[in-house]
Amino acid sequence: MTLAIDGGTPVRTAPWPSWPPPMDDAQRALVTAVLDSGRWGATQGGSACSDLVAAFARRSGVSHGVAVGNATLGLFAALRGLGVGPGDEVIVPAYTFVATATAVLLAGATPVIADVDVADLHLSAPAVEAALTSRTAAILPVHLAGSAADMDALNAIASRHNVAVVEDAAQAHGATYRDRPVGGLGDAGVYSFQASKAMTAGEGGLIVCRDQAAHEAIWSVCNLGRSLDGAWYGHPHVGWNLRLTEIQAALLLPWLDRLDDEIDRRNTFASAAERELAPLPVTVVPQPPGATRDSRHLLMLRLHVPFDRSFLLAAMAAEGVPLDGGYPPLGTMSALTEAGARVEPCPAAEAASREVVWVRQSMLMDDLTGATHLAEALAKVLTRA
Repeated sequence: MTLAIDGGTPVRTAPWPSWPPPMDDAQRALVTAVLDSGRWGATQGGSACSDLVAAFARRSGVSHGVAVGNATLGLFAALRGLGVGPGDEVIVPAYTFVATATAVLLAGATPVIADVDVADLHLSAPAVEAALTSRTAAILPVHLAGSAADMDALNAIASRHNVAVVEDAAQAHGATYRDRPVGGLGDAGVYSFQASKAMTAGEGGLIVCRDQAAHEAIWSVCNLGRSLDGAWYGHPHVGWNLRLTEIQAALLLPWLDRLDDEIDRRNTFASAAERELAPLPVTVVPQPPGATRDSRHLLMLRLHVPFDRSFLLAAMAAEGVPLDGGYPPLGTMSALTEAGARVEPCPAAEAASREVVWVRQSMLMDDLTGATHLAEALAKVLTRA
């Protein structure tokens, strides 16, 4: 069978669902109302931002939240609000987006890049234990691809060593761990509303936390050092303007009503894909222990045969079934090491960078013919890759 990259007929010619989807009626109505009100900024008396924060905090099982301009700033603000700064170290997983580490640098601390679990690719508790020093101030687990990290194990380490836990939940809107929402399991959790995420306003982020004192400190970081009950021109702390706009909140708030249906749709696709891929030397990367609801931001696939990564990605794209090559290990990024990041041994992350590819969220929103096309294209391309 001739591959499409060699001039053959592609497996799929139909487009995949676009992301983000078009505005629905509820979004359009609320965005229009905000635009017509003229109250576009978060401090102008509108209610979209405050309503979004309240709804997201409830959904995360906590009482407090702060809406911010993006999740990188959210991680920075959470760390600073929890007292992390120059001289401190923050342990981050080696297999994640670079912003997890650069947010630590932005806070003035040192990222310590630790390995991930060899199977599920989430931050490894034994690797965290090995990376701890007297300077460790926080652990920053990532709920990778929409699946919850093993929070019981990581929280236990944090409790024993009296360090903070900040959850990077950028990819995990609606995910649960032991039937509890992610984001509210550590000292703070941070969500992303960037364009590729399960809820998006193009950009944006939201911090949730359960402790009132932590909330007040994080809020101050995001609001120019003000205090919640202080004067407008009173700035008892150093802070920045990191706020979300009312227009962005208006796009996001109605999304909460359809989020669960979209998660169900992606999980249905993922289950079908796993069945279709069963005859091939390809497996779906499993969830960590305790993960009970995967929001399926990505479907991560591990290939169990040697393959030429560049060729496979190009050939799959030609077949009409594009895949993503995934993350390089953070420790291989010279910009991070030159900025002072400390790198622990990370063989599992290095293996993942060779063996794992991704199916993007927009493709998971397709009907089940998409799962069939995924398996057919991989079966075809793996004969050559």
